[in-house]
Amino acid sequence: MGKAFSWLHQVGASAESLVLNEKMAQRGFVALAFDTSHQGESGGEPRDLENPTERVEDIRCAVDYLTTLPYVDIERIGAMGVCSGGGYSVNAAMTERRIKAVAGVSTTDLGSWIREGLDGSIPVDEQIKTLEIVASQRTAEANGADPVYGPFVPDEVTEDMPVILIEANEYYRTPRCQHPNSKNRVLITSLDKLIAFSAFYLAETLLTQPLLLIAGSKADTLRFSETLYEKANCQKELFKIDEATHVDLYDVAKYVDQAIEKLNNFFTNNL
Repeated sequence: MGKAFSWLHQVGASAESLVLNEKMAQRGFVALAFDTSHQGESGGEPRDLENPTERVEDIRCAVDYLTTLPYVDIERIGAMGVCSGGGYSVNAAMTERRIKAVAGVSTTDLGSWIREGLDGSIPVDEQIKTLEIVASQRTAEANGADPVYGPFVPDEVTEDMPVILIEANEYYRTPRCQHPNSKNRVLITSLDKLIAFSAFYLAETLLTQPLLLIAGSKADTLRFSETLYEKANCQKELFKIDEATHVDLYDVAKYVDQAIEKLNNFFTNNL
C-alpha cells in the first residue's frame, strides 16, 4: 500500500499546493489536495471565513478520508502545507497522531502574523483596537448589518510594502495563479479567531514526529520557520534555499525542484 500525505490547500484553487502536489504524486505518493472549509469548492457558512481551529480540523478530516482508501497504508500518512498551511499542518500534527511526519514550505504562523505583524512589531494596544473593531462588527451583524470583508492580499501594491505582499499580488491577482474560486476576501470577523491562535504553541512538547521546514533565505517570513525550528525538540531540519523569497517556493522551477527533492527524501525516509 502507498504512503500518503494530506496537503492543506489554500484559499480556493491556489496553485502553490497543486504544483508541489503534482510533483510529489509523480514520485509515487498518494497526494490529497483540498479546499478548506468556507473556501473554494468546499462547504461551510459563512463564506470566506478564516477560522484556524477549523483549518486544523480540516486536516484531521483529510486524514480520516485517507484511512478509507484501500491503497493507502494508514501507518504511513504525513502532512505538508505551504505558507499558513504549513503552520496549520504542524499544529494538527501535535494532536493528530496518525500523522507520522510533517513538513512546511514557506511556513507561517498566521495567528502571529495577524496579531503581531510580519516583523512582530504590532504592540498589544493595537491588537486590542483590532479586537474592538471585530466586536463592533459582530454586534452590527447580529442586528442585521451586512458582513464586512478585507482582502487576503493587496489588490494594489506600493514600493514600500513588504516583498511578500508585492509578490502575493503578482501571484494571486494576475493570470499567473488567479482563479475564479479565489475571491481575495476574508471576513473581518475572522480576526478575533486568528489573533487568539498560535500555530506553534506546545510544539516543544507535543510535536514528536519528524519535521522538515523549507524556506527561502530571502523570505520575509523566514522568522516563522526559525522560531518553530528553535522550539521543536523532535527530529528536525530547516532547509534554506539560497536567494529564494517566500513566493518563489510556490512555482519558480529552480527553487521548487530543490524543495521537491528535500520533501521526497524526507517523506520517503520517514513514512
